[in-house]
Amino acid sequence: MSKKRYIRETGIEARISAIIEPIANDMGFDLVRVKILPDNGMTLQIMAEDENGNFSISDCEKLSREVNPALDADDPLDKAYHLEISSAGVDRPLVRARDFERYIGHEAKIELFDMINGRKRFRGEIVSSNEKSVTIKLPDALPETDPKHELELAQIAEAKLMMSDKLLEMAAKNQKNDNIIDNSEIEIIDDKKDDNPKETK
Repeated sequence: MSKKRYIRETGIEARISAIIEPIANDMGFDLVRVKILPDNGMTLQIMAEDENGNFSISDCEKLSREVNPALDADDPLDKAYHLEISSAGVDRPLVRARDFERYIGHEAKIELFDMINGRKRFRGEIVSSNEKSVTIKLPDALPETDPKHELELAQIAEAKLMMSDKLLEMAAKNQKNDNIIDNSEIEIIDDKKDDNPKETK
């Protein structure tokens, strides 16, 4: 499946994404998400991964070293911030067609830009996916109604996996097979005014 990100940032986050994404791509990584959070005054969170969905501490460090100079040169934020670079995590955002394909059988929460038949929020099992759409099966569908809804990826504003035992088992298996540390609790945090990045758990 293609690497196209259907779910993208807006505003200042989109500007930062435009700075970071080419850098990540040149290094062999795919950008997952850029988000500005109020943590520690302001935190700029960058999630990335390789084509297999992995992102190690070493990868975090490599991307941090390349991203910092670019952000300093463009200076998109008007105050001090913490830079947090991490993997997408277990209950990760779903931003590409391949994400939905990879997690068929798992539960996701999806919000659309606009309502479809009076509804814009969907939570249920991913049952199928292709380059243009994802089909989700709702557990709360009314009797005699079709529980499956096909949603166009271009209409999705936000989507993420829901934590479950099944998802944790899959993550544990993948981590064992890859033999690397890769989860959302391990990240590189770099204060904009601090030249010594810190690894945190």
